[in-house]
Amino acid sequence: MSRLVATGITVQRGGRRILNDVSASFSDGAFVAVIGANGAGKSTLLSVLAGLLKPDGGKTTLDGRPLADLDRKALARRRAYLPQNPCCEWPISVESLVALGLTPSLPAFGGFAPEVQDRVSQAIHACDLDDHREQAATTLSGGELARAMLARALVGDPDLLIADEPMAGLDPRHALDTMARLQRLAHSGKLVVASVHDLTLAARFSTHILALSHGSLIAHGPTGDTLSAALLREIFEVEARVSGRGADAAIDFLAPA
Repeated sequence: MSRLVATGITVQRGGRRILNDVSASFSDGAFVAVIGANGAGKSTLLSVLAGLLKPDGGKTTLDGRPLADLDRKALARRRAYLPQNPCCEWPISVESLVALGLTPSLPAFGGFAPEVQDRVSQAIHACDLDDHREQAATTLSGGELARAMLARALVGDPDLLIADEPMAGLDPRHALDTMARLQRLAHSGKLVVASVHDLTLAARFSTHILALSHGSLIAHGPTGDTLSAALLREIFEVEARVSGRGADAAIDFLAPA
């Protein structure tokens, strides 16, 4: 069981509060879609939750232990992080890039064991990259690289996946596939926390919504009960229509508020 708890998270940069006393708890089996306007603090919050950024105030715990006290390698085995706008500077193959997701579990020397090869192959296939296995990662399109980085994040079968805009650059088919994959991860008992800009996809696939506005937590709860026209007006300053629930949900933006 994984339980991630953020308490009073505050982050300041250049005299401005990027996050302001944000508190929330997350449990395994949930797919939490983090939403908010540009500059709301989504990426900063995800970095704090992943243990990559030390907040100026507050703390984050995983199963009751502060992230700052956890061994980095042990944390990396349990938590995968998918950054916004991922890049690869070296012309390594897609296979090698995906295998990097197993670094915390691999021996220091020697080649890949058969079971490692199997896990890499499964991740490559799951993210529709079989035809790119030997291709240099630096030659991939933006969407192909996004899928390769998702495969790298998933290959280690983490208990906790934190993803910053995992659908950025993806075409509709692969965006739907990615959201369905994240949903299945949550259904299998994993904890998924991801920033999502496509609110219809968030409404259809996520189990919970966490909404930020100007660094403050505005709402956090089950998707069907939380994602409303009133909430969207508050955080995006637009009039919107929220219709349906679950797989039939749709968000239509109508006009500026």
